[in-house]
Amino acid sequence: MNERESRGRSLTGARIVWECLLRENVDVVFGYPGGCLLPIYDVMEEYPIHHVLVRHEQGAAHMADGYARASGKVGVAFATSGPGATNLTTGIANAMLDSVPVVFITGQVASHLIGSDAFQETDVTGITLPITKHNRLVMRAEDIAPALREAFAIARHGRPGPVLVDICKDAQQKEAIFEWRDVPDYPSLRPRPGVSTADLERAADLIRSAERPVILAGHGVIKSGATRALVAFAERTGTPVASTLLGLGGFPASHPLSLGMMGMHGEAYVNQAIQNADLLLAFGMRFDDRVTGNLKSYAPRARKVHVEIDAAEIGKNVAVDVALVGDLRVVLEALSPLVSEKRHVEWLRRIDAGRADTKGRDILHQEDDGNLYAAHVLHDLWEATKGEAIVVTDVGQHQMWEAQYYAHETPRSLITSGGLGTMGFALPAAIGAKFARPEAEVWVVVGDGGFQMTQAELATIQQEGIAINIAIINNGFLGMVRQWQEFFYEKRYAQTPMLSPDFVKLADAYGMTAHRVTRRRDVIPVVRAARKSGAAVLIDFRVVQEEAVFPMVPAGAALDAMIRRPVLQDEEAVA
Repeated sequence: MNERESRGRSLTGARIVWECLLRENVDVVFGYPGGCLLPIYDVMEEYPIHHVLVRHEQGAAHMADGYARASGKVGVAFATSGPGATNLTTGIANAMLDSVPVVFITGQVASHLIGSDAFQETDVTGITLPITKHNRLVMRAEDIAPALREAFAIARHGRPGPVLVDICKDAQQKEAIFEWRDVPDYPSLRPRPGVSTADLERAADLIRSAERPVILAGHGVIKSGATRALVAFAERTGTPVASTLLGLGGFPASHPLSLGMMGMHGEAYVNQAIQNADLLLAFGMRFDDRVTGNLKSYAPRARKVHVEIDAAEIGKNVAVDVALVGDLRVVLEALSPLVSEKRHVEWLRRIDAGRADTKGRDILHQEDDGNLYAAHVLHDLWEATKGEAIVVTDVGQHQMWEAQYYAHETPRSLITSGGLGTMGFALPAAIGAKFARPEAEVWVVVGDGGFQMTQAELATIQQEGIAINIAIINNGFLGMVRQWQEFFYEKRYAQTPMLSPDFVKLADAYGMTAHRVTRRRDVIPVVRAARKSGAAVLIDFRVVQEEAVFPMVPAGAALDAMIRRPVLQDEEAVA
């Protein structure tokens, strides 16, 4: 039945769900069937939408999340009532904290059973109220289309985020007239008024008078498609650009004005530049604690201009001098003509001196001691892929090493869990990213701890026949927790040494090619072989166990009060 034929006809609620997804241009959904979703699954094959069967509902949430981040579209995940719905919650929270548009569709017990503690009944709208942008319980078939129409609009509008629609089983079974109507005129969905000319002029005045400015580029650069506008603005004003973890790729890493990552594990010279700046231009970022360090000592001499689509973020953590509430790309295009061309030669020279000091501490420039370090793996992976892969990381030390050693040139080339810091995110999110961009080369970078949380999704990769390469940074520890124990708990490694299976044999059990690498000289040859295979490949990189991520800003410390790697003794190796 085509779209025109289905409108105005009586359809079951289950078919209305699929009709809505077709009109929202959904091409893939990630899910796991169950009793309260059976009507929807029963008619699924009538519709040209691909369904990916996950091995755990958390995997469905992360796949839909990865799909949305890689494509810029809305991801969709299904789960049944009770434990199916509650298994989604970690992924919902992850999408909420990173502002990712995902619509979650859950089954619910029949409407007459609501509140009776029926089998597999949970109040999922109540449970997810704090971690969704909006949610709704649907008890009638005629309410399904308006609810889903609203859900997609809210998920993508303004600051994106997850929306959950919980549909009772009897609403899926009963019939209703299917109508596809415009979204009602909700105040929250109305276009925002433009930024005032007076505020733009105030911001321009600060920019013109600044001698030591720094741009702080966040996730909003990518969300708003503002890369081109940001590059033009930075070049016009001669302003160096520091990136948040989620902002990496929003400004080309190879650009002369690119500083790299800021924050707890950002480069030392970047944090020092922020602390010594006289103007911070915060573009699409929210001044979270991993970026600022101790707020009382944060950038004490800097005036601050904050461009942010969510007014609730303005002044929440850091007081600012000028607030420009709106879409970043639109605001930059309005602001750029108001500022004159400028160069900050001395300021950039001062920052470059800090770069040289950082180079003198970089383990890549240490003489080969025969050990394989995670930095070697990430640098060599970047070199072998020419920086053109989509890299999906988990959470921990490997995540920070990836941010430091894999230079991202384009938006949406790094997909990682930021605000929630969700271990187990990478493998399923990479599956979603591959469905979003099937032509792209996708690499999972994951620790041995996080990998074991969702490793069952290897079966999903094989069942779907997709080519994803998996690099396990295997140090036999819960690495980041162990690092905190080393630095702050006198090396009392309580419950951080970790026994893992033989990952090569595990991959073989799933019918997947796998390799083990213990020497640096083998990294690039094995990576090249994986890239040529045309199938999914797992590589177990056995790296130095007690290596730490440097620099590190201790919790509660000033941003520039960093624990740093000692300067290398072999000066010739640095030169």
